[in-house]
Amino acid sequence: MVAPETRSERLQQVVVTAQQMGDIESRIFAAGMPVAALMEKVGGQLAQRIQALYPNARTKRIGCLVGPGHNGGDALVVARELHSQGYDVTIYRPFGKLKDLTAQHAQYAERLGIPHCEQVEPLADCDVLVDGLFGFGLTRSLDGTIATIVDQINQWSTPVISIDVPSGLHTDSGAALGTAIRATRTLCLGLWKLAFMQDQALEYTGASELIDFGIPLADIEAVLGASPPLQRITRQTAIAPLSIPRPSSTYKYKQGHLLLIAGSRQYMGAALLTALSARASGVGMLSVAVPESARSVLMAQVPEGLTIGCPEDETGAIARLPQEVDLSKYSAIACGPGLTRNAEPVVQQVLENDAPLVLDADGLNIVAQRGTVATLSKRAAPTVLTPHLGEFKRLFPDFAKQDDRISGLQAAAQQSKAVVLLKGARTAIANSDHVWFNPESTPALARGGSGDVLTGLIGGLLAQAVLAGVSPEAIVQSAAWWHAQAGILAAQERTELGVDAYTLTHYLIPTLQQHAEAIKRL
Repeated sequence: MVAPETRSERLQQVVVTAQQMGDIESRIFAAGMPVAALMEKVGGQLAQRIQALYPNARTKRIGCLVGPGHNGGDALVVARELHSQGYDVTIYRPFGKLKDLTAQHAQYAERLGIPHCEQVEPLADCDVLVDGLFGFGLTRSLDGTIATIVDQINQWSTPVISIDVPSGLHTDSGAALGTAIRATRTLCLGLWKLAFMQDQALEYTGASELIDFGIPLADIEAVLGASPPLQRITRQTAIAPLSIPRPSSTYKYKQGHLLLIAGSRQYMGAALLTALSARASGVGMLSVAVPESARSVLMAQVPEGLTIGCPEDETGAIARLPQEVDLSKYSAIACGPGLTRNAEPVVQQVLENDAPLVLDADGLNIVAQRGTVATLSKRAAPTVLTPHLGEFKRLFPDFAKQDDRISGLQAAAQQSKAVVLLKGARTAIANSDHVWFNPESTPALARGGSGDVLTGLIGGLLAQAVLAGVSPEAIVQSAAWWHAQAGILAAQERTELGVDAYTLTHYLIPTLQQHAEAIKRL
């Protein structure tokens, strides 16, 4: 993990399971931190954040949903603090029995005169709702009255702020346990929970942010180790591997030579998109192997690339690489976009080579046909796989049946000895020991060709990384982050509907410049 500059940066990287968060909290309490004191601290910080989001000059009526445990206690502290600041607060407690500390806060709220309602319906008139029904670690499904209440709240248009995780959401898988609050915003406490990195949780978490309540870093390391097994990619960790200084006396072959093998008569656009993004990576030399009939098309669009025309079969797929192509001279190879499955002999030849390799699209499909683990575990050189969920299921049918995508992804990386990037709204990247998550993306990237752009970017960066001694894992993280940020910037300027893959390639350089300049100002 790249050494972060601040405590905040370090906390933003850490992702925990419910069990790990429980172990960290247990250490804090065992060291002498009173539970009551921590609840006061957390509740006060939550109240301050809610005030900043909804100033009482514009927002008056706040409804607080109070559960039986400490999440409900946090909500009661929030209710008390907002009441003291002049908000019109109403408390709703659907559970008769509360934990002792939560019950004490409920009693104090009553003595302060904070009103409470017997039914949930009056909360429909509130300007904002605070969800403190259930915190992290919930495993049973919501049913009966509480499920009906949650569904009723979800039908309202009232903004909801959830404390830690939306009530009803599984802390690890991000699945709704029967039903769950659909929050407008979630204020995650202390450390990022794994649910926030799961695609299926996004419709429930809304906008999310981390509330740092001062967990000692020593306690985090005691439970997770110096390099946590689950990590978020941040802007600083993503850009660090891209900031390798170039010596004044360098030349093109010292900045990496990528061989891209892509395209067919039917899918020549895939080769072009991959080449354009590889060019944007800054790689010193780019060679592109395409069917001979498509060579002139590529030369016109990427004139600085060395275009290799390949013999093709009757379908227009690459039949073989020319004899003069020496795979050992390349720093890295990217293979797959637009090939079609008829190019199996070419993929087999590449797999037998010792160069670092990025496989995508039909490169993945061909490996799946041959047996993924048996094929890839023999390779000595780094291999990067970039499947979407459908391709992942074909590559790793046994691991795709795991309870959640993260455990399946970890098993796939361990068995194949590859770096596996599983595409999604929260792209996840795994090697044998770690999983990294890209926490930001945009639906604008849900278009044909976006994956080709990512493959070219990874290939170009990997070719440079090999010569600079940067790990493939770090480079794949950087590429995934850069690709997503380019999509975000393009969507901001062109709307989500205006970001086709060709347009995306033109936003790669402006995106990197923008973020690198921002980091310099920190």
